Amino acid sequence: MEFVSTRGQDRTPIERALSLGLASDGGLFLPMQWPRLRPDDFEGADTTPRIAERLLQSFFADSIFAADFGALCDQAFTVQTPLKPLRDGQTSILELFHGPSGAFKDVGANFLATMLAHLNRGATRDTTILVATSGDTGSAVATAFYRRPGFRVIILFPDGRVSARQAHLLSCFGDNIQTLRVAGSFDDCQAMAKAALADQTLVQALNMTSANSISLGRLLPQMSYYAEAALRYFRAHGEPLNVVIPSGNLGNALACLIARQIGLPIGRVLISTNANAVLANYVHTGNYQAAPTKATIANAMDVGAPSNIERLIYLAKHDPSILRDLDSVSVPDDAICARIQAFYQTYGEIICPHTATAAEMLAQRRAAGDHAHYAVVATAHPAKFADVVEPLLGLSVPIPECLKPWLARPAQAAQIGVGLDALKAALGP
Repeated sequence: MEFVSTRGQDRTPIERALSLGLASDGGLFLPMQWPRLRPDDFEGADTTPRIAERLLQSFFADSIFAADFGALCDQAFTVQTPLKPLRDGQTSILELFHGPSGAFKDVGANFLATMLAHLNRGATRDTTILVATSGDTGSAVATAFYRRPGFRVIILFPDGRVSARQAHLLSCFGDNIQTLRVAGSFDDCQAMAKAALADQTLVQALNMTSANSISLGRLLPQMSYYAEAALRYFRAHGEPLNVVIPSGNLGNALACLIARQIGLPIGRVLISTNANAVLANYVHTGNYQAAPTKATIANAMDVGAPSNIERLIYLAKHDPSILRDLDSVSVPDDAICARIQAFYQTYGEIICPHTATAAEMLAQRRAAGDHAHYAVVATAHPAKFADVVEPLLGLSVPIPECLKPWLARPAQAAQIGVGLDALKAALGP
């Protein structure tokens, strides 16, 4: 299978798409054709690796990965993503935070690391992984590549715009992980990463690629947990699963839309954002307009120019049905705070500020008369946002075992300015 840039000038096999991250014309890679699957095609696939293998195998057919794809899925898909029913009988929560960094991005990051390690067997040069993060991506990528031979990771995060625990988790690794605090917003970090990846001299000098959601190696595996949840729900209830997804850079929600498009039993897709309403405005008007980033308590979604909206616009142009049964709303900080409290009172569940945007969107739908079953997608462990959650609930959020070793380590990150020149200076000769 070949992959094409959203800007139409770059076509390539999967190996090169993973190696480049960003297409050479500045666009984002997508498959030239999509498989068409049915629930019956997953008959006998009852574990996460087997569901992922059947879902993704056509994308990797006739590639260097094909012969070992099942074993690679066993290595890559180790995070449990349970769909847990809540006590009202109308709502479930899809918990995506059981990986080593406590966020949904662990799934895609581990898949990408597994595939790049397989691709780079026998390589004589280290690969540099450059990643911009609004809070969770960086630590997920760091845990996936930490002390993995043949890789160096550079993390850019917006100084002062992530939670205290997120900042620690981004800065505690050392060894082959270098963390840089950028004196700007996440959009500044993302622009710096894209500029670096577009600088072919720098790319060649550092043998550099990306692990952001611009990477196809992050997008494709994120379909797997939606496929698994939808199949389990469909097998139990005989109907599609409706979902509510918090979104910042749009990779996670886009993966769900694509999974539905290729035939998984997924119904309505609701996408919540924080006060950065760019996506909601696009869904309601059909016009995309980037905007300056607003800082919020759901900081991992503080994105004013979501990268993956370029993919969504491209897909919608070629097949408008991808937008069916889709809605999006913007949720301000005060509503996030109120929803964290209400969700705990109603369900006895502690949720992070990002998950609270999804819970608030669902509450608005319920109030408008929508009583269908929905899965609220929980994207991060609330312990990562204790500074927000604990004062609201008046209790301590237990730290999960996966985070304790990282939080016990010292943290250090160098501060740099905004722009490609500042990044180049930090990277050294």
